[in-house]
Order: sequence, then C-alpha cells, then structure tokens
Amino acid sequence: MARLKVAVLISGRGSNLAALIEACAAPGFPAEIITVISNEPDAYGLKRARAAGIAATIVNHSAFPSRAEFEAALGEAIRAAGAELVCLAGFMRLLSEGFAREWRDRLINIHPSLLPAFRGLNTHARMIEAGVRFAGCTVHFVRTEMDAGPIIVQAAVPVRQDDTPETLAERTLAAEHRIYPLALRLIAEGRVRVVHEVVHIDGAAPAEAVVLNPLEA
Repeated sequence: MARLKVAVLISGRGSNLAALIEACAAPGFPAEIITVISNEPDAYGLKRARAAGIAATIVNHSAFPSRAEFEAALGEAIRAAGAELVCLAGFMRLLSEGFAREWRDRLINIHPSLLPAFRGLNTHARMIEAGVRFAGCTVHFVRTEMDAGPIIVQAAVPVRQDDTPETLAERTLAAEHRIYPLALRLIAEGRVRVVHEVVHIDGAAPAEAVVLNPLEA
C-alpha cells in the first residue's frame, strides 16, 4: 500500500519534527515526510530535515506584504510537493479560515495541553497557577478557531508539586513525541474518521489513549 505523503510545517528547532522523522523511518510505517517547510529561514528544524534527506523549503512570511499572499505561497509549496496531509509542528503562524478550509481534515496540530483546556500560549505556567493535577498534550485536526478542532490523540502528564513551567514543559514534550507519531500512524492507516466534529478511530483500544505512568512522568 502507498505511504501517506506528509508535509511538516515548522518555525523553530523541530523536536516534534524529529519524532515524526524517526517514526517514518521505521520499517512498515504507513506515512512518509516528503517536505519540511519553515516560515523562519534560521529554523533549526530545517537542518534536521536535510540531515534526514528530506526536502526543506523556506517560505518566509516576512517576504510577503500580506497573510493572504504568504499563505498562497505556502499552499503552493505544499501542493507542489504532492503532500496529502499537513502536520504543524511548532509552526508559529495563525492560519486563515480559507487555508484551514482548503485543508480541512488534512491538517493536524499538536498543542501542549489537554484541549479544550488551556488554549493559547504560556500553557504550563497557567496550569501550575490554576493548580491542575494533570497537564498533557493533544493532537487535533485544525479548525479556524485557535487550538480547536476534533481531538485525535491525547496524553496526560501528572503535575508535580515542585514543577516549574520549564520542568512541566520538558515532560510534556516527551509525551508529545509519543503521541504525534501515533496520530499520524492512525490517520495513515485510514482508521480516523471525523463524524459530527468528533474523531472516531476504527478498532481503537484503550491503549490508543496514551496516559503516562505517574511514576515515570
């Protein structure tokens, strides 16, 4: 069976990109990354892509007078590569309604909270301030509203009493590296369906919902 062709959009160091690259390199993995696109020319993730032999492209948002023109160039780069699915991995640009609509159910993102809680930025500091007992991360389909859309996979990470935003972010990132490849695999296997804005996973077992052991997290 043909592997799902994936474009990954980044803006920075690309740690989730590295997790996806590693997963796609495994024998039998049903997806392949065919291009990595960054809106930041100096993004370290571009080096990760090139080191893995993956085409890396820069579409610098600063070079365009409007978001519409930037997104037109971005979309053209994705289509020219032949991508069937787009993964946002630390891509720090808000995408317009038109872009999200064009790639509806073919555009996924990862966010460092258990959505729909703690959308937006500074999530780890806000969680600690709120006194929640579990943090986590979510892979979801992208919709026009920020950090919204049907949830594919989540991981829960216990919050320790001595956590700082930095320590909680570090442990949450380790969970992100586990669930993003899982979500990609489920989609590439054709097991994910969106029904009335809720994700259904064919043949899903409880183990598909990743919850980290509190003693390990």
